[in-house]
Amino acid sequence: MSRLTGRGLRFWLMASAAFLLAAALFMPRLNIEYPSYDLLVVVDITGSMAVRDVTLAGKPASRLDQAKWLVRQMAARLPCRSRIGLGIFTERQPFLLIEPIELCDGFAPFDAAVAGLDRRMAWEGDSRIASGLMRSIAMAHGMPADLVFITDGQEAPPVRADRPPVFDGVKGEVRGLLLGVGGAALSPIPKYDADGHEIGFYAMEDVPQENREGPPPPGMEEREGYNPRNAPYGAAQPEGTEHLSSLKEDYLKDLAKLTGLAYARAGDPAMLMAAITANARSHMEVTAEDIRFIPAGMALLTLLLIYMMLPLFDRLSGHRRSRVSRQFTKG
Repeated sequence: MSRLTGRGLRFWLMASAAFLLAAALFMPRLNIEYPSYDLLVVVDITGSMAVRDVTLAGKPASRLDQAKWLVRQMAARLPCRSRIGLGIFTERQPFLLIEPIELCDGFAPFDAAVAGLDRRMAWEGDSRIASGLMRSIAMAHGMPADLVFITDGQEAPPVRADRPPVFDGVKGEVRGLLLGVGGAALSPIPKYDADGHEIGFYAMEDVPQENREGPPPPGMEEREGYNPRNAPYGAAQPEGTEHLSSLKEDYLKDLAKLTGLAYARAGDPAMLMAAITANARSHMEVTAEDIRFIPAGMALLTLLLIYMMLPLFDRLSGHRRSRVSRQFTKG
């Protein structure tokens, strides 16, 4: 590189660095508009959510672990200015842990709260999914927020065919997602002692195989030991598979249709985000973004080029000229 050419290049590089530094000092914030969301996430923590029939990072995991992972991934992908709240469900009642907070300001406590969700937080053993869902919808409506309700759909005790769920709210007034977790095949439900140690799995006799609340449905008089006053459901305990669990996808789809929510089966975070953006209400937010780091970084790179790279090129060019000169002298 000739001295004249090098000086000219340095001049223009210095001028560029000065311009970029001035831009970094005086550039105003850039207003950017993007969609944001108001969400209430309610996670089922009942006993069947401890079933290990899903995988995370190639290893067996419980449904609750998958639900927690998906919620944390979802929160990391939602845009700032979104508001997100957290609740848990057991028995028939959701319990609010975190009121909807601005996501970016409250990300750390929200993420820690999700990571800390545990089946031992449950206060009852029943799992009345329909009741919990409808009360979660009412809770979301009062915020207001859209709902993401995560469950395997396992009702305990089971729903009676002659008494299907009834929704008293306005269908579609609260939008959002009913997210199903779990495998399609029946799997055993882990059983724990009073200290929280796993001691095996639930057996048929441990779990009600039918719902005996209210008047018996027609046909009970045909059962062995039937007595209209003392044994209206018959004397023998029925057999069934309620001690085993699988994702009740058809039931969850029916609940979604009943309430106006959308249904999706748990998958990867990209799938979850696509389902949320398609079914939750968005509102546009304008935020002033500080982008001065861009010209500042470019100015730094330019100065590095001037004071590090160009001297290196000059030394290499000088060594090359010296070798050529020595070879010419010897010749």
